[in-house]
Amino acid sequence: MGIDVSVLDGVIKKTIKAVESSKEQIFEIAETARHEYQNIQQELQEVRDTIGEVISQVDELDLKYRQARSSLMMVSRDFNSYTEDDIRVAYETAHDVQIDLLLAREKETNLRKRRDDLERRLRNLGQTIEKAENLMSQMGIVLSYLMGDLGQVEEMLATAKQHQMMGLKIIQAQEEERKRVAREIHDGPAQSMANVVLRADLAEKMLKNQQVGEALQELQGLKEMVRLSLADVRRIIFDLRPMALDDLGLVPTLQKYIQTFEERTELHIELTVFGKEQSLESSFKAGMFRLVQECLTNVAKHARARFVQVKLEFQPEMLYLVVKDDGVGFSVEKIQRSGHSFGILGMRERTQLLQGKMEITSAPQQGAKVFFQIPLKGD
Repeated sequence: MGIDVSVLDGVIKKTIKAVESSKEQIFEIAETARHEYQNIQQELQEVRDTIGEVISQVDELDLKYRQARSSLMMVSRDFNSYTEDDIRVAYETAHDVQIDLLLAREKETNLRKRRDDLERRLRNLGQTIEKAENLMSQMGIVLSYLMGDLGQVEEMLATAKQHQMMGLKIIQAQEEERKRVAREIHDGPAQSMANVVLRADLAEKMLKNQQVGEALQELQGLKEMVRLSLADVRRIIFDLRPMALDDLGLVPTLQKYIQTFEERTELHIELTVFGKEQSLESSFKAGMFRLVQECLTNVAKHARARFVQVKLEFQPEMLYLVVKDDGVGFSVEKIQRSGHSFGILGMRERTQLLQGKMEITSAPQQGAKVFFQIPLKGD
């Protein structure tokens, strides 16, 4: 049976519009939840600080109350030895301290209830944010899939079963990367720029008030903050796709990346290259760079290693990559059985996209070695 592509196109466009609208609404929900999450975090910290102060106050009042009761007992035992004023003061003091102590304890109880309620709301909001982010990621996958070229739909449908899973994995990886970059920009440069605006306003007020020395110090701090923000932006750009891959090639880019990675992690990394780098496809160079990047990131996060060897060997039709560390190692069978090592899963999927093979050798306290065998693809 033939397929009316125009009808299918119309249905997909309507679906895309509905999904985009839903994605925007979910984004607004997530942003509202994040804002409330930050406010509750701040309020929770204030409540915790107040609880600490009230507990100290309760302890102090409890001590005063015991002392007042002791004085009152002395007056009661030797009633005739004290004046009416002494007796009245003893009773009033004990009574006043008792009232203050009861109020302080009630305040502590209410604050603890408020703290527990805020912690519960914070957990619920965290779950809401996580669900919204996952849903947006899934919707992004659906949108990317729906917005593909429909010019050859009949032909695409004939081969869709074979490529569906691989295509979805690629799109999901893209969405996860976009989410990661968005978080890095939000938590890094975006926060820094907001601080720059606030400190610039402060410097402006200082200058208006003739506080030149203080203003200069503030401007020096601004300069350093902007420099660090620029470094963050450059790092994010480099992580997205090192421009040196196209300009210099795979090996020089890896040398530069490894040098920066050593400075950031205090790992000692030795890069050894055998053979001569050939003219390679841009996507192939990017894929190989990501494999090295993911291996080194896993080592830095989990291996507790001091030394890493990275070996590249160029053969006429094959590229071999070995990444070996002297870290704590792990049980390969246990990791594969659990299926929770997303770093290893990501490397396996990337290796499959490059039509290559990947092998892992490791054992507890014996370091780890990852071996890749990738068919070469020239320009």
